[in-house]
Amino acid sequence: MSDSLLIVDDDPRVRTALSEALASEFVTVRTAANVDAALELLAGQAADVALADVRMPGRSGLDFLRIVRERSPGTDVLLMTAYEDLPTVAAAMRDGAVDFLIKPLDLFRLRETLSRVFADRAARRGRGAAPAPQSAAASGAGLVGRDPAMIDVFKMIGQAAAANTTVLIRGESGTGKEVIARAIHALSPRAERPFIAVNCAAIPETLLESELFGHVRGAFTGATGDRAGRFAQARDGTILLDEIGDTPGEFQAKLLRILQEGDYYPVGADRPQRTTARVIAATHQDLEDLVERREFRADLYYRLRVLEITVPPLRNRRGDIPLLVEHLLGRKSLAMNRPAPVVDAAARAMLSAHDWPGNVRELENCIERALVAAPGEVIRPEHLKLAQQREDEEGAGATSLEEAERAHIKRVLQAAGGRKSKTATLLRISRPRLDRLIEKYDLEPFARSRRTSREEDDTE
Repeated sequence: MSDSLLIVDDDPRVRTALSEALASEFVTVRTAANVDAALELLAGQAADVALADVRMPGRSGLDFLRIVRERSPGTDVLLMTAYEDLPTVAAAMRDGAVDFLIKPLDLFRLRETLSRVFADRAARRGRGAAPAPQSAAASGAGLVGRDPAMIDVFKMIGQAAAANTTVLIRGESGTGKEVIARAIHALSPRAERPFIAVNCAAIPETLLESELFGHVRGAFTGATGDRAGRFAQARDGTILLDEIGDTPGEFQAKLLRILQEGDYYPVGADRPQRTTARVIAATHQDLEDLVERREFRADLYYRLRVLEITVPPLRNRRGDIPLLVEHLLGRKSLAMNRPAPVVDAAARAMLSAHDWPGNVRELENCIERALVAAPGEVIRPEHLKLAQQREDEEGAGATSLEEAERAHIKRVLQAAGGRKSKTATLLRISRPRLDRLIEKYDLEPFARSRRTSREEDDTE
């Protein structure tokens, strides 16, 4: 018995080309020009697999996916779309699409994907199981990117939203790990419940447990009353623990208890509190290395990475830079209540060539500075103030007190090998003040993590 494929696309050329390319003695192909026509065909005779475009007149491919999952759950649905539709990838994967293909289609990859889907169906038939229908969709708006690595991230976001498991998001500083965590929450059944983000590296170790778990009156000096922690605030929503690799061992043990038992003790309490919050963790650290050095609990590591998403650095997806620039220009211009300027060719080339050690966060800061610096409707290279430009200008002498301060802090950071404690000592300022200045002047790419800095300080 041959497999059956239904192609749904409003472009007759696409329908004809795909039908001729994919029909064989093993695959029977039918085509439909819109969702309604496709549903009529399925009502008369089911299809094993449906391949549908996202954007069509009338009902969309996403509508088709939802209806098919409800009416014909035995049909696997693949969606295909142009680059500008990428924010829908996460929602589609959450709703049960088996894959997402990008136009223009690579025929070899399409055949390979279909072969895999048909093989999976054969395996399911042998096991006697059918895919379970998924719930209704939410929007994946706000996600920007078309690089294949980002498409995989979008797919993982959708899969994570559909599950109720712990998620570990990995990537360099500034890659957008919190944005991805928020997208998972927004697409999940918990979307109407609280989302609480906690930067563990920004909280002193002595206060971390009190901040996350809360405390009772009299737990320590100054605890004049009970205080709910972030887990209590999250209730049955989602809590993001950013920079989880920078947490101390004692806290890691208590977090492990939460993941295993679903309860925790506020500081000073003798009775545990229950939590049903979903935990998403994020880090730029090499956790495997920390585990090997016994600085991160192996059992917690395995508990956290039930589902793992790795975000690529911006320098590895340069094709996304123009998209991100337009997205950020539109957002920042709206916030400043001004028309979005255009970026001239020379400035676009500089943006695409820059390595972006601070990733999307650095790009965002660059665009915001350019909007302030550009007096007219065109952003030119002199408005960008990229790192190399700033270094050249600093060599020629700063023109303001703030520029001189930034240049000096940067030079001392580099001389100290990025070690914050040593930098603070050389500058004769406190570590918290240094942290504030690093944030103010966007110098984080030149500074090492708290854990790494502490390790190297201890060895000196």
